[in-house]
Amino acid sequence: MPVSVNYKSVSGPVGIVRLFETFLSCTAFSLVAHVRQYYGPYGCWCMFSWCFSFAVSVLIIVLELTALYSSIPISWEDFTASFAMLAALMNLTASIIYPTVFLTSSNQAGEDFKIAATVMSCMCFLAYAIEIGLTRARPGEISGFLKTVPGLLKVLEAFVACSIFVIIEGSYQANGGRQWCMAVYCICFIITFSIILLTIAKLIARLPFPFERFLTVYNIVAVLMYSTAAIIWPIFCFSEHYGQPTRPSHCVKGSCPWENQVIVAVLTFANLVVYIVDLVYSARLMFVTQA
Repeated sequence: MPVSVNYKSVSGPVGIVRLFETFLSCTAFSLVAHVRQYYGPYGCWCMFSWCFSFAVSVLIIVLELTALYSSIPISWEDFTASFAMLAALMNLTASIIYPTVFLTSSNQAGEDFKIAATVMSCMCFLAYAIEIGLTRARPGEISGFLKTVPGLLKVLEAFVACSIFVIIEGSYQANGGRQWCMAVYCICFIITFSIILLTIAKLIARLPFPFERFLTVYNIVAVLMYSTAAIIWPIFCFSEHYGQPTRPSHCVKGSCPWENQVIVAVLTFANLVVYIVDLVYSARLMFVTQA
């Protein structure tokens, strides 16, 4: 079967932005690889973020250029929208983590290359953010769920939960309060990730219940569960009875469990806010649909 070439896919605004994404992400990981300054878990995460963004962006460009995406049994719009959101978040975290860990006074090896890589990473984040703005569903437009604000928030919720899983390590096993918080993170992540997968696989219509109503009920439950975690986690980590109120003097920067617990607390409150915003949007969506 002959393959047709769709040059409009790379000549339009979205296509041009995607070309910039591949260039910027490729440049970022190439600069870092040249000076070999990506050791440790944080360096590996940054390198993975840039490589993953580059590989999937190239795949999307090739599939749209050859129009082969139409033969893949998924919702292509939802897939590209969710990936753009995920890549933007990954490059944002890499743009924060990499200079914080590797651009220090104690590590000046290849400093120019690391600064350039950080700049490329920041620009790559902006490129993906622009793509999100260009492809996001407008009011009244019929499009895939993941192109809407609630859909993009679902990707954000799943990403924050994944970040918590990476940072929390084994500290949740210390007591029952932390274990409950871990259960909250896991349950909400599984349901949110399932929603994303079902949407991309075009299986939402086969659900035996109204999807909009389910979203509203689930978001209410998620807000309540994250509210408990936002209260319980600080108590069981930073109180004198259950945890450590202040940072230990022997704690090494970059591998300090106490610092990780603080980050988990911040991410818990952040995801709680995201779920609240998601609840507002999903409730509006349900009421508008019923009207």
